[in-house]
Amino acid sequence: MKLHATAEPGGSEPAASFAGTDKPPYWDAAVAHLLKRDRILKKLIPQHPEVHLAAQGEPFLTLARAIIGQQISTKAADAAWERCLAACGRRVTPGVVGKLGLAGLREAGLSQRKAEYLLDLAAHFQQRLVHPDLWTEMDDEAVIAELTAIRGIGRWTADMFLIFNLRRPDILPLDDPGLLRAISLHYFSGEPVSRFEAREVAQAWKPWCTVATWYLWKSLPPPTR
Repeated sequence: MKLHATAEPGGSEPAASFAGTDKPPYWDAAVAHLLKRDRILKKLIPQHPEVHLAAQGEPFLTLARAIIGQQISTKAADAAWERCLAACGRRVTPGVVGKLGLAGLREAGLSQRKAEYLLDLAAHFQQRLVHPDLWTEMDDEAVIAELTAIRGIGRWTADMFLIFNLRRPDILPLDDPGLLRAISLHYFSGEPVSRFEAREVAQAWKPWCTVATWYLWKSLPPPTR
């Protein structure tokens, strides 16, 4: 999974699957709700027929790639990830990352800070300080609490993980500039929008904020990569 590519701050194109390919079980009910409750989404959703949120890969891979892709362009993030894959022998696992150590990750081109973050992520998985096998049964805030205890993972990354990896239905990522820009564009005639105003708009979306967010991301033009 490419968090930096699917939902980059600033509003990258979200990952999509087409009809018949692992649609989230709640998707159709969510779309029906949003079409009835929100006049903007009633216009936007039909512009993206037969697509939905895509299934994603292993939690460790997802989070490792998210850390590596932070605060750099998609092109740079892809290159950095490829170097990391090569250094790990194409197997980016907690054990392999731990064996590489700080020096090995730095040799692969990671910054000191990102290398430290990646090692902390690997340590959390190896020491079972996080519980990915239980995340599907835990509530949203409990998963977020585990994730944000890892260095380099803040609320935005945790929200993106819940949306794209766990595919939770009701995540509202108020720290995402792309979502705020889409709300500004469609609901406030391009005027700046506060988190409070965005939350007020989203009241009509519950309990399907993830799906509304996904369609609003889709409504934005692709960024310069």
